[in-house]
Amino acid sequence: MKAGVLYSGGKDSSLMALILKNMGFEVELLTVNFGIYKSWLPALESATNLGFNHRVLKLDDKILRKGVELILEEGFPNNGINYIHHEVLELIANEYSVIADGTRRDDRTPKLNDNEIRSFEDRHNVEYINLQSFGYKTIKNITFNLFEVTNEESNRDNNSDYEVEIRCLIDEIKGHNFSNKLFPKHFQTRVSGWKNNNGF
Repeated sequence: MKAGVLYSGGKDSSLMALILKNMGFEVELLTVNFGIYKSWLPALESATNLGFNHRVLKLDDKILRKGVELILEEGFPNNGINYIHHEVLELIANEYSVIADGTRRDDRTPKLNDNEIRSFEDRHNVEYINLQSFGYKTIKNITFNLFEVTNEESNRDNNSDYEVEIRCLIDEIKGHNFSNKLFPKHFQTRVSGWKNNNGF
């Protein structure tokens, strides 16, 4: 059975991919791109180094623009990011019977609550899997034993999550570096390969 895993190249989505692979699923890593910036390149590199199939989902930028509109209206990114994530899930539900991502217990966004998950699964007859029972410390302990992981201040060239193109579009609309006012500086992990070349 094929499982589509929304993939940023980070430790959480990499762990989700490994779990599903070890459960016997045919795993395809999916990185969303709206054509604003080649944000999928770091995820492709991570997926290749781990030996997973990777696919770039090139989607209509109307979804991104609506998410950015929400962010600019509210002055805060969470609802806009959640909107984009929900729309992406709806679009890929026709292609995979199992859909997964690396969202964990202590994530704020993007995230589906329990009722949204039940609704999504029932409407599309799919299984949705995430890391809801795992917290940050547990994920860190597991993944740092499995993967080579870099930890750098987040920028447009070291990760492949929604934020990259969101920030690019905001800066295009509002001016150079305006997105810095909405997104605080933070560090981003990215998987660069297997630790000790052990692979799975």
